[in-house]
Amino acid sequence: MTDTGAQSLTAQFEALHAERERNWDPERLRRNVDQRRTLVAAFDPSTVVRPGDEVAPFALELSTGGTVTLDALVADGPVVLIFFRFAGCPACNLALPYYDRELRPALAAAGIPVVAISPHLPENGLDEIRARHDLDLLVAADRGNALARRFGLAFEPEDQPAAAADDRSWIGALTGTGTWELPQPAVIVIDPDRTVRFADISPDWLVRTEAFEVRDAVAKLRRPLAA
Repeated sequence: MTDTGAQSLTAQFEALHAERERNWDPERLRRNVDQRRTLVAAFDPSTVVRPGDEVAPFALELSTGGTVTLDALVADGPVVLIFFRFAGCPACNLALPYYDRELRPALAAAGIPVVAISPHLPENGLDEIRARHDLDLLVAADRGNALARRFGLAFEPEDQPAAAADDRSWIGALTGTGTWELPQPAVIVIDPDRTVRFADISPDWLVRTEAFEVRDAVAKLRRPLAA
């Protein structure tokens, strides 16, 4: 089954990689490809969140201020969580607008919230990605990768260059962890009984869940969604 209408997320990522092949320094491209291959080779599905898992309460910091809890998110039905890397990530700047266009409207009509989650902290510019694309989905911070770690999503890419202590643009500064730790891209659907009903995790950050896959998963839990 393939998505219809707008260009798929897969096609957008293929175009992004093709552009990098044309314009990036070969060593930079090699490092990027090797990092993703290493993560794919090391991925163990038994170590990450899976359908049927029960989720303990959590709270997330909204990029616009305040917090939101799991209890509030599932008060009226399921919630869709989308884990992304950080506000400046090129792939995330394709993925979040895509989900906002192709996924959020149908879910919003059914009263289902969509929350994009990153360890990038609000005080360090997380809200830039929401403002840049005028996103209507919620954007929230997972401080210290606490929820990502609980779900088995957190990883540290290998072969990363050393960062200067005063470089406020590197990942460890943006997240406040002082490390390269990030979440693997993932889409997780949690039902009102706090049980995971759908979980799609990709160790390769240029492979992510298509909107139709999430719509299909949610439709199995509730009445059919509008196209």
